[in-house]
Amino acid sequence: MARLYTVAAYITAYDDAIALNACVTALRFQSYCIQHILIVDNSSQALRLSEENQADDRLLVWHYPKNIGIAGGLALAIQWARQRQYNFLWTFDQDSTPASDCLEHLLAAYVKLATEAYVIGMIAPTAIDARTGQTVKPSLFLGDRFRGFVPVNPTLPYECDAPITSGALVSLRTVAHVEPPDAGLFIDGIDLDYGLRLRQAGFHNLVVPDAAMYHRFGVPFQLEILGRKKVFQLYSPLRYYYICRNHTYLELRHSQGWYRLTCCLRRLKFLLLTVLKILAFDAAPKGQKAIACVTGTYHGFLGRLGKTW
Repeated sequence: MARLYTVAAYITAYDDAIALNACVTALRFQSYCIQHILIVDNSSQALRLSEENQADDRLLVWHYPKNIGIAGGLALAIQWARQRQYNFLWTFDQDSTPASDCLEHLLAAYVKLATEAYVIGMIAPTAIDARTGQTVKPSLFLGDRFRGFVPVNPTLPYECDAPITSGALVSLRTVAHVEPPDAGLFIDGIDLDYGLRLRQAGFHNLVVPDAAMYHRFGVPFQLEILGRKKVFQLYSPLRYYYICRNHTYLELRHSQGWYRLTCCLRRLKFLLLTVLKILAFDAAPKGQKAIACVTGTYHGFLGRLGKTW
């Protein structure tokens, strides 16, 4: 494919040099060349890159030992890329490794589908759980909740409200029309909020099946229920807190009318089921994890954001 567009990549890094180096290496060897790779390292001590990665003059590392989170780093990266007049910013968590032709497939789909009347906000790869091999479902907002869905035709690019942020190729022509990612969300739900706000502003978000990316989420726990295998993701207390807080806040914020009541009931149901899952299947400290879920849900109802756990 002709080199039509300029692309910068961005990675949020935190306390995992192995994962960071794997992500950087995957970006360096894309079949479509990336101009720069910006890393925001939120670790208290700067992570060490391999000699091969350090030698790549496309890398730029910003160290924020106080930890500005995924949302804060992403907002800075969007501003940086826009000032340098890139066409796209390709956004990543350190836990992701795209296939070598991932960017090429994303841009090929963009060239084929984008028009003046059909303006694309984000175009994302198919995210695959690196531990379980399961395809991660993108989200639609259904009045009072975000819900993953399976497309009618999984072989063709399809629309969603919010692909996961990691691996999403953000068209920088859209950022003047939408507020940057909310830094108050810190580390979770950024994709749901930013993707939905792009859709509400009239842009289209797409997932491209031919573009593959592997991503690590929590710690998977597989259970067979009535003959069907079910995979649960288990997390740290900190991550449980932000998941419960941010999803409660975002779903309530975007719900309107009677949907606000059903949203509250659904969030309480989710809280109950999550606490039961923790008590039944999760590792210690079970009590701390359960308290994190309760506290996070409460803070979500209050709209209390920021780095609060």
